[in-house]
Amino acid sequence: MPFQTEPEWRGFTQRLAQLGQRRLVLVEGDPQWCRAWVSHRLEELKVEAGLWVGQNDTASQSVLPTVKAGQYRRWLGRELDVVVWDGFQGNPPDAFAALSGTLKAGGLLFWLMPPLSQWSRFEDPDYARTGLDQATEHTFLARQAGLLESSPEVIRIRPGQEGVPPLPAAGPAAFRVGATGEQQGLVEALVRFGQGRRRRPLVINADRGRGKSAALGLAAAELLLAGREQVVVTAPAFENVRTLFRHAGKRLGQELVEHRDGLLVTAAGHRLSFWPVDQLLEEAPSAEVVMVDEAAAIPAQRLRAILLGWPRVAFASTVHGYEGSGRGFAIRFRDVLDRETPHWQACSLQAPIRWADDDPLEALVFRLYLLAAEPSAPTTEAEGLTIEPWSPALADEAELAEAFGLLVNAHYRTTPADLRQWLDDPQAMSWRAVSGGQTVGVLWATREGGLPVDLAEQVAQGRRRLRGHLLAQSLASHGGFPEAASLSGLRIVRIAVTEQARDRGIGQSLVAAARRACAEQSLDYLGTSYGGDVGLLTFWQHCQLHLVRIGFQQEPTTGEYPVQMLSGISEAGQSLAHRLARRFARHWQVLLPRHWSRMSPALVAALAADLPSTSVLDEDDVRELEAFGHDFRGFELALPVLRQLSAVDGFMVWLARQVDRDLWCRAVLQGWSWHPLRHQKLCSGQKDGENRLRALVRGYLAGGVSAD
Repeated sequence: MPFQTEPEWRGFTQRLAQLGQRRLVLVEGDPQWCRAWVSHRLEELKVEAGLWVGQNDTASQSVLPTVKAGQYRRWLGRELDVVVWDGFQGNPPDAFAALSGTLKAGGLLFWLMPPLSQWSRFEDPDYARTGLDQATEHTFLARQAGLLESSPEVIRIRPGQEGVPPLPAAGPAAFRVGATGEQQGLVEALVRFGQGRRRRPLVINADRGRGKSAALGLAAAELLLAGREQVVVTAPAFENVRTLFRHAGKRLGQELVEHRDGLLVTAAGHRLSFWPVDQLLEEAPSAEVVMVDEAAAIPAQRLRAILLGWPRVAFASTVHGYEGSGRGFAIRFRDVLDRETPHWQACSLQAPIRWADDDPLEALVFRLYLLAAEPSAPTTEAEGLTIEPWSPALADEAELAEAFGLLVNAHYRTTPADLRQWLDDPQAMSWRAVSGGQTVGVLWATREGGLPVDLAEQVAQGRRRLRGHLLAQSLASHGGFPEAASLSGLRIVRIAVTEQARDRGIGQSLVAAARRACAEQSLDYLGTSYGGDVGLLTFWQHCQLHLVRIGFQQEPTTGEYPVQMLSGISEAGQSLAHRLARRFARHWQVLLPRHWSRMSPALVAALAADLPSTSVLDEDDVRELEAFGHDFRGFELALPVLRQLSAVDGFMVWLARQVDRDLWCRAVLQGWSWHPLRHQKLCSGQKDGENRLRALVRGYLAGGVSAD
């Protein structure tokens, strides 16, 4: 039966726009009915800017462009009237949360799904991507269904119930999108920064819809008009800064002589240009000011390189975002800023600009995905400490938000997808630390491995790849030990402790609880995989885990190399951990200059010190070292024995205390030539560098080293 035209929907969106609000329209039913109903509403609404997420026949005939959920990043930075989200095609949380932020006042988010009563049993097509298709219960969706059912601002559409709800009366003045005093203050701060002293970066935090990108664009235009010749903008993609360029173009107006995507040129020849991050760092264009938007989505190492590469750099990030929390970004990047540019400044935007303060959609999305989750308030040591097993799926909302807020603050990139994985993974195990009735620490782990021997062999040979089992599969296929997949282990996914409760041994106590559980459940090993960092390495060493592998590819979220560490529990697990470490120790010097040449020398030295010794010096080796140390033998000829020395028991521990540790790691282990070493100020040239290395060798030999 065809749908009837309902003009009230167009009037409803106009009234929403007057209120400055956006709404979620939950369309419940079978897929065909839901898609047909929304298609008819779109015809009526005459949408100017919208998007249909999900590939299907109905969508392809829609007036809206269609994309798969995985392509959502292309649409960030745009302003849309309507988003149709076809949940029958899958519901990746990061994409849903992100695209909700593209809607402007008066916008509608149509969510096509089965009836709420069926959500806990709904087999989301997106589950297979993360291994959640093995779960018998889906706590994440069940929780969302409960929140939606109890939220009066959600418009629920079902067969026979297809009308629009009444809206409250508008105020004396309709909502208008316009600059807030806060936003104008940010524009002025950016202009002062762009005209001010060097090495005083500005860090901007704001939630979506606060006018952050517009402020950056207006400030960029003002700087060009005031005489800056080149302002560069970078971001994960140009779509992230399209709004920035639009506002800059409007402000420049008749001053523009060239205006195209990613480039504005004024009559005076001054330029605002977009550079992708990698191209910016590779070509290093001259610029008085660099603006980095969506900074939380850019690896930390690249952010540091941008910070050090130009005189004035502004970083803008989203406080509560799909791509990772701006809070996590600020916490992690703050150490770099404090160390490299101690005069950095921070500012934020609180008031929304594209919708009203009381917008129901933003508040709902924040609840659904715990985007505003915060850890507990500070507690004191005197209040005692309890470590206990804990299930996020059984926690109430306040307890869950407290624990998830810990992960958000402690990790550079914690996203809504992590919340779903934590709640729904049937192999997950968690513990929390409680002090004074508050959660001050949390550990999330997952069981891995235990595969049949023949399947483990296929994984090791690269002929099979399974969802999940990150550490077990990596050590089997890349480490070369099928036992890593056939034995059973527990991988620690995340661990976090409140900043105020650190240095009390809480993290180690949480790991100790996980270790005891491994023994009680007859698991063979305890392990973890994380982005390499000296502080984290030290923590895991204190927890009795040791290095067994480093990944070749830098992690896209942090720019760090994956470091994998293991501790054997059973006899078989101990044997596996020992053999993995020994084999990696024998191979890693060959791999180091090829794959980890850019790794920080501090981390190289710390990782090397954790590996078992694979070298013993004989008389010839000692004689050659003495010859190098006393300038009787050149560096290139002595390089093999210098690398051999690096694998001698205790040498890297000794080296870590020396002033020229970084020079040794770069020149001897990572294969750097003298020009980049001089550029990094590790030496003034080849002669100076060789003399410094010779002094290190003499110092070490003076400690009484002899041949074995």
